[in-house]
Amino acid sequence: MDRKKIIKLLALNLGLAVTNIVLFSPGLIGLELGGDSALETAFGSMLIFLSAAGLIYGNYKLLSEPGKVIQTNEIKTTEDYIEALNTHRSKKTFEKTVSLLLDQIERITKKNRTIRDILLQIFTASEISYQKFDGVIAEVEKIFYLNIRSVLNKLNAFDEDDYNFIRKKHETGTFSRQFLEDKYKVYNEYITFVKAASEDNEQILLKLDKLLLEISGLNSIESGQLEQMDGMVEIDQLIKQAKFYKN
Repeated sequence: MDRKKIIKLLALNLGLAVTNIVLFSPGLIGLELGGDSALETAFGSMLIFLSAAGLIYGNYKLLSEPGKVIQTNEIKTTEDYIEALNTHRSKKTFEKTVSLLLDQIERITKKNRTIRDILLQIFTASEISYQKFDGVIAEVEKIFYLNIRSVLNKLNAFDEDDYNFIRKKHETGTFSRQFLEDKYKVYNEYITFVKAASEDNEQILLKLDKLLLEISGLNSIESGQLEQMDGMVEIDQLIKQAKFYKN
């Protein structure tokens, strides 16, 4: 469930609860269902009925409405990626992968922050070596989020209702075997792509782990040593490969 829907649910339920507290608490408005006034009793009963109806209908409406699909051209920040992925949590086919991608975002943010913190113990932010290193990390982040952007395009295009419909028809024998095989092939390409992209991001995180291990034991780095580090060589190869496939 996305964050906006959770906020709406909390606002609805808390709002109704506070309203009833104000209406029926002694010392405030203090309506009584069994009071001396028939009008007060009737009015109080009506308010309870309306509150219950509003609670049931409001929660049903919010829980049943589909999450807004965020188009990838609208995504600008890390928070946008998280929100966009959360809108696809309801797709059971990709539930575990979406959770993994969200976890990957958290991990790459933490790793890159740690890497930069360690480097700032060796360099100042104005030094060319630090700026070069920071630029490399930024390129790695770009590749990582491009993978997630590609996944989001696939998730936006994947029609899970149709996928489930075809699976049910497979059991009843409504369609020919050849048609079902062709249909499944299309959907399996979606599923395979999304899994492969999440594995690519795990490889990126692994390379950052190796680099972090390498620099965490250093107190200084001599000129030219940075580019020769094994971790940097692997990351540099990753960036070159990404640019090659992009072109």
